Amino acid sequence: MLPRKSSLIALFCLLFSFQTACAQTSSTQKSTPTEQSVIDWTLEKKDVPKGKTQALTVDDKQYNSTRKIWVYTPPQFDAKAAEPYRLIISFDGEDYVKDIPAPIILDNLLAAGKIDPTVQVFVDNSEDRLGDLANHQKFADFVAKDLLPWAQKNFRVSGDADKITLCGYSAGGLGAAFVAFKYPNFFGNILAQSGAFWRGNEGASAPSEWLTEQYKNSAKLNQRFYLEVGGSENQKNAVGLSMLETNQHLRDVLKTKGYNVGYAEIPNAIHNPEHWRGALADGIIYLTGKSVSR
Repeated sequence: MLPRKSSLIALFCLLFSFQTACAQTSSTQKSTPTEQSVIDWTLEKKDVPKGKTQALTVDDKQYNSTRKIWVYTPPQFDAKAAEPYRLIISFDGEDYVKDIPAPIILDNLLAAGKIDPTVQVFVDNSEDRLGDLANHQKFADFVAKDLLPWAQKNFRVSGDADKITLCGYSAGGLGAAFVAFKYPNFFGNILAQSGAFWRGNEGASAPSEWLTEQYKNSAKLNQRFYLEVGGSENQKNAVGLSMLETNQHLRDVLKTKGYNVGYAEIPNAIHNPEHWRGALADGIIYLTGKSVSR
C-alpha cells in the first residue's frame, strides 16, 4: 500500500486528468460544424470585405405607388461586369437587412468561397402585408414586371431564371413560391423559411394548401427549392394545419413530381427571426453555392 501522502497525490492526478478530458469533450461538443457555421455566417467580422447596402425606392405600377427597397451589392461590385451577377430577391425586406441579417451572411459566404458574387434586393411590404404575400397575382406582377426589370437595368444582374432566387419567411416564403409559380421563366430558385403554405388563393383561407395543389396538378417546372421549417412549429392554425405539416406536404408533392428539393427541419426551432437567421445560409448555399450542379 502506498503511503498516505502518495495516495493523495495519485488521487489528485487522476481527478485532474478526468477534468481535463471532460473539458476537451465539452469543447469538442460546442464546436460542431453546424453550430460553428451558424456563428460564422451571421457574425460580422473585421477581416471580411464588406458589401454595400443602400436604401432606394422603386415605382410599383401594379399598386400605383412607390415602394421602399434595399439593395446589397458585393465587395468590388462592377456595374459593367462581363458576367451578370446572381440575384436574390427577399420579401419582408427590412427584416432581412437587420434581423436576419442577409448582408453579413452574404459577405461571409463570399469571403469563404461558398458562393459567387451576388446582388440581393430586399422588398418592403405595403401597409397590407398579406395583401402582398398571401398568393396575390397583383404582387407577382409587381415583382416580375416592375422590380425585376428595374434590378436588371440598374445593377447588372442576370436574366437567367436559374441564377435568380426568391426568398422569404412565413407568408414571404409562401409569396416566394407563388411568384415563382406564376413566373417560372423568370424565377428558378425558391428559398422558403417556415413558408405559410396552408393558405388559399388571393388571401383566402380555403381551400387550404392551394399552392401545393397547383404544383401537384401542374406540369413540372424547371425550378429548385429549399424549404426549411422549425421542428417545434407544430401548432395548429385556423384551418387545423401546422407550419410543419404543410411544409412536409409541399416537400412530398415536389419530390413526387421530380423537383430538386432541399429540406431541413431545425430541431426545437420556433416561428421567429432567431431561427431564420441561423438557417438562411444553408439555403443560399444549396440553391446558389459554387458546388451546385446546373
